[in-house]
Amino acid sequence: MTVVIPTLEAGPLLRECVCSLERQTWRDFEIVIVDNSGKGLVRRDTQIAVEMQVIENGENAGFGGAINQAVARSGSPYVAVLNDDASADAGWLEALVRAMEARSQAGMCASRVMLAGQDVLDSAGMLLCGDGSSKQRGHGQPPEQYPEATEALFPSGSAAMYRRAMLDEVGGFDERFFLYCEDTDLGLRGVWAGWRCLYEPRAVVHHHYSKTAGRASPLKAYLVERNRLFVLVKNFPVSMLVRAPVVTAARYFWHVVALATGKGAAAGFRQQGNSGMRLVWIALHAHLALFRHMRRLLAQRREIRRKARISATEFCRLVRRHSISARQVAAL
Repeated sequence: MTVVIPTLEAGPLLRECVCSLERQTWRDFEIVIVDNSGKGLVRRDTQIAVEMQVIENGENAGFGGAINQAVARSGSPYVAVLNDDASADAGWLEALVRAMEARSQAGMCASRVMLAGQDVLDSAGMLLCGDGSSKQRGHGQPPEQYPEATEALFPSGSAAMYRRAMLDEVGGFDERFFLYCEDTDLGLRGVWAGWRCLYEPRAVVHHHYSKTAGRASPLKAYLVERNRLFVLVKNFPVSMLVRAPVVTAARYFWHVVALATGKGAAAGFRQQGNSGMRLVWIALHAHLALFRHMRRLLAQRREIRRKARISATEFCRLVRRHSISARQVAAL
């Protein structure tokens, strides 16, 4: 097995992350750290003494690009992905492997991701909104509300395991996403290809949420909005695609309400010193980016549907089972 950790800052949280892997009860794995700092920060950090491979990039290759680099060098049947600001309980890898081995159709496995220092969830798998937005299932809720191993739609890329056969079949992460929503895109492509995702509550990880790009930064707002549009065009069947603008309008409305009431991500964005009009500009900029990339996205869409092993009806059924409303997205 290969555990991939992309990193940009290579700070104290990375050391904590690597040390948590050293304590794993499952011992048959390698650690590959992909240093996206462009400065060789990982090799300079002599405090990390665990044996590991390091891939140094001259510039930031993005989250998906970093993982693809590590996968290309690995022959492991399973690839685990862990954020550099997350630490895993000792039984994390063993729980994921056991879950995957028990079901051959499982191409992905989601962890119980806790918010670090809090007794609430960051995610128990992911949910999908009708406009292509995705949010963590159970975010901010007690873990006891999600006690059982069950099927999920796709995992959060902060702490996930993927079957190598699935990654090879669907082509790995789309590196054009750069950051955010690439796990959504990969997961949905896996669903189209007939793979399923499991949620394993015994695989526990503690995550320091959004430490790199910021919880409500302009960079994050732009990339999330642009990339959810990429997800839409690539993965949504026509029946969902035609309804997406209505759902988008509803989400924008609830973001305005959140701004007025001082709640939700939009309010957090303004609390960081940004204006509501900047959100409008970011949304317009994201849509312009969509049009610039439309030819490539449509080509990818055709390829996904050509290889699909499930019907659009089955895809819609699975999404409905793991959906989240526009109002709920705006509130998180």
